[in-house]
Amino acid sequence: MEKWHLMTIVVLIGLTVRWTVSLNSYSGAGKPPMFGDYEAQRHWQEITFNLPVKQWYFNSSDNNLQYWGLDYPPLTAYHSLLCAYVAKFINPDWIELHSSRGYESQAHKLFMRTTVFIADLLIYIPAVVLYCCCLKEISTKKKIANALCILLYPGLILIDYGHFQYNSVSLGFALWGVLGLSCDWDLLGSLAFCLAINYKQMELYHSLPFFCFLLGKCFKKGLKGKGFVLLIKLACTVVASFILCWLPFFTEREQTLQVLRRLFPVDRGLFEDKVANIWCSFSVFLKIKDILPHHIQIIISFCFTFLSLLPACIKLTLQPSPKGFRFTLVSCALSFFLFSFQVHEKSILLVSLPVCLVLSEIPFMSTWFLLVSTFSMLPLLLKDELLMPSVVTTMAFFIACAISFSIFEKTSEEELHLKSFSISLRKYLPCFTFLPRIIQYLFLISVITMVLLTLITVTLEPPQKLPDLFSVLICFVSCLNFLFFLVYFNIIIMWDFKNGRNQKKIN
Repeated sequence: MEKWHLMTIVVLIGLTVRWTVSLNSYSGAGKPPMFGDYEAQRHWQEITFNLPVKQWYFNSSDNNLQYWGLDYPPLTAYHSLLCAYVAKFINPDWIELHSSRGYESQAHKLFMRTTVFIADLLIYIPAVVLYCCCLKEISTKKKIANALCILLYPGLILIDYGHFQYNSVSLGFALWGVLGLSCDWDLLGSLAFCLAINYKQMELYHSLPFFCFLLGKCFKKGLKGKGFVLLIKLACTVVASFILCWLPFFTEREQTLQVLRRLFPVDRGLFEDKVANIWCSFSVFLKIKDILPHHIQIIISFCFTFLSLLPACIKLTLQPSPKGFRFTLVSCALSFFLFSFQVHEKSILLVSLPVCLVLSEIPFMSTWFLLVSTFSMLPLLLKDELLMPSVVTTMAFFIACAISFSIFEKTSEEELHLKSFSISLRKYLPCFTFLPRIIQYLFLISVITMVLLTLITVTLEPPQKLPDLFSVLICFVSCLNFLFFLVYFNIIIMWDFKNGRNQKKIN
């Protein structure tokens, strides 16, 4: 009983921090003509409530797609419709067609914040608590500490409650999927992940690890016996869930194609805003968007993404394990973020979720990554006037991790999961015994750089000829950090699970 009392306190702390952040302004407040992401979510409620389903994704006089046109899968639209029914009951003016654009009031802000709060409470937070309770080989105290640190992760709180989105819904479904597969509830896990994809298409970042892990399980069971039966059941679950979600849009071919065009707007180009991935960072030196044709950009992006995630996916298929699955989720999501087409700065949350799942295994590196992920969104957070909430939540998260996991004492080769790699390396370089020291120095340099760049950005004006200088520097520094983490996580995947003793522990 004491464990559940403590877990309840942890949840209350997480909820309190979330609600406190929500008391700030929101994205685009008082800034016509587009207002911001807050208005986008409200507008989707207006559209889904007032227009028939067949018009939700089409441009018309009642649905100007240039004004926050719906560009997420059907489950997001159904969620908007559900919220709209509640809004209609409270105040019909909030979703009145046309006349409600840019609607701003304290009552409406309270309503919108409450919808995020309830979604978090129903989907994401229960998944976090159950996941932490199911962790093996760690004490109850560590499970509670793990839940606290995950719930205090500032990136998700700031985007969902400050900037205003519903990322906790798709991430929550994905986490339920991870939990299902890790506990051998493969069909339920697959269903949960299908719901995640049908809520936000960016969940495709996690799709290959799910596919490879399940395929590997089928291979292990034997494709001529139980494995084949499992494969058929999984295929039926995936197809049935997609049919149910997309049923209203399957009536006409053009309906389906239009939804897909809205979900994957390849015409927007390789990247749009300042984002901490390869293409945006590299464009400082070479303007790829101006040099290469559009279709070549797509091909190059696909090739880099596919090649960077291929080794980890092959490894997971051949040696499926819950631990390998979690680390491959990190690696693949990071590959998508760094190399794929039309990435947004908020997409780093898709990498942060699986990193949160390995927080208890590699606390030092996970904490470091989660700090960098929040820093990488600094230009967006500053635009939304979230500097103070960003600083406070980041400090709270860092202190919680440092105290809960004693992260600065967890930097040995074994605790960094680099022992197998170091042993392999020392066959050729016998003197190479200082890898942990190098990583500690890199961490120090990374943190100092992030602090200095934050101070410079908020205190100094950029040169008139280079108005985006600080934003570009933040993206570039974050990108360098992410490249380092991509190498690190791939090293863990390819070396840490090599020997039979480690494989036995995983299984």
